[in-house]
Amino acid sequence: MSLRTWDIFCRVIDNHGDIGVCWRLAADLASRGEPVCLWVDDASALAWMAPSGAAGVSVRAFEVAAFEGEPGSVVVEAFGCDPPAAFVQRMVEMAAPPLWINLEYLSAEDFVERSHGLASPQMSGPGTGLLKWFFYPGFTPATGGLIREPGLMARREAFDREAWLAALDTYFIRRAGERVVSLFCYDQPALPALIDALSDEPTLLLATHGHGARQAKALLGTELGQGQLRAVELPPLTQIDYDRLLWASDLNFVRGEDSFVRAQWAGAPSVWQIYPQDDGAHLVKLDAFMQLQAKTSVDADAEVATSVQRLWHAWNGGSPVASIDLPTLSAWQHWSVRWRDTLLAQQDLVTSLLRFVDEKQR
Repeated sequence: MSLRTWDIFCRVIDNHGDIGVCWRLAADLASRGEPVCLWVDDASALAWMAPSGAAGVSVRAFEVAAFEGEPGSVVVEAFGCDPPAAFVQRMVEMAAPPLWINLEYLSAEDFVERSHGLASPQMSGPGTGLLKWFFYPGFTPATGGLIREPGLMARREAFDREAWLAALDTYFIRRAGERVVSLFCYDQPALPALIDALSDEPTLLLATHGHGARQAKALLGTELGQGQLRAVELPPLTQIDYDRLLWASDLNFVRGEDSFVRAQWAGAPSVWQIYPQDDGAHLVKLDAFMQLQAKTSVDADAEVATSVQRLWHAWNGGSPVASIDLPTLSAWQHWSVRWRDTLLAQQDLVTSLLRFVDEKQR
């Protein structure tokens, strides 16, 4: 058991992505013998995301850290959220200050490899005199990697999708010849075109609670069906069951950061709706990832990559589209597994983080 303790600070901006990433990080660290205190300004989503908690993880209110809590060995601020000034001041006053890490947003842009692991000396403010280290998740060995818990792939291989769907509800059982599609999205102007495309073949659409289900119901009416498509609204899923939803589906529509990463490990075709930014910066990130992933394309895969890129651009265009063309799932599946194998050959984020901490605290 490690004698090291961790403080992870998280502010929930919207859509639960921040807390989703931080909870997976905290639970993964704790499972490896690294006790964690997760300081969060809104823990309400954990009631359905992680109702059983995790051994070794305590959850406390973000603001309480201003006047309570002795800093641990490592302090992680997620996405530049800035711990309370009084907490940082206590870090400065310690005989051996904790290692201070800013866990950054996920991106495939070139600057990530250049910036990963760099130090930022604190020249002013409550942390004056300390170093803050930048730790970037990413898709190449020169980054911090992606969260991937030990044993995740073994659980993926042992998964029985028919049994899991039946356990949710008998109506969720896949009918003969049906493809299964999961839908997790922000407000999506291209959804009507997707519904039309999916309606041409037998399809079971599993719409997640929230935006996805609300939009699907508005388009499909009380019968939740169109053509050869039938849809069901899912209840709020734990993170563990959301992983299983991705495993159970032949095609996954995902959004934000956490579900995007989990879709990589599912190894199934997926479409990413990146979090939109007013200045269009999200489209630069989108293209950077697609260009990196396309490097794994060879021969027939290159044609699939081109089709997927067109689809991803349509899905992230921010306006209605007349039609959506879905690539052939079998070829897309083959390419998705090739890409996953590329990622599996790299170190996972928590292993990288632990090694980084060990190196800096020698």
